[in-house]
Amino acid sequence: MSEERTIKLDRLRFTKNTTSSRLAILAILFDVFFFVSIYKSNVGTYYYNILIGASIIYNLVFMLASFLASEGVKNYKAGYSWLLIALGVIQIARIFILPLSAHAASVRVNGVQTIAMGDAQFIRVVIYLIVSAVCLFASAVVNLQKSRALAAHVASLGGQQA
Repeated sequence: MSEERTIKLDRLRFTKNTTSSRLAILAILFDVFFFVSIYKSNVGTYYYNILIGASIIYNLVFMLASFLASEGVKNYKAGYSWLLIALGVIQIARIFILPLSAHAASVRVNGVQTIAMGDAQFIRVVIYLIVSAVCLFASAVVNLQKSRALAAHVASLGGQQA
């Protein structure tokens, strides 16, 4: 192994995994954009239902779990990568729950039939969820690669720690 690569691997023992952590925080930011876009909508009483209540609770759980994972991946803990992957899959699945149903629904507002979620908002919230999921997946992959490289390097040193 080249000396430069050895030095890069050795530095992992003393630095935080900020790339993975920042990607997880970025995923939270795009989730915030998603739910602000949804919750600011005022289309009659369409959004006053149990699905919105469940969505609010899930958003809170998502943000807490993502933040926990962002702190865990800072220390190269591979287990948090699996949490990030699961959260990413759920972000993709969320596209088919609230945004898709709101985009397909129409509601009567002041005697006029109106679409609950227009095309522009639908595209925007879908993009927010996809970008959030991509950030989560990227965070997980980067952390898995770095944590495995670090574990192999520490093992090659004979288990010697900082």
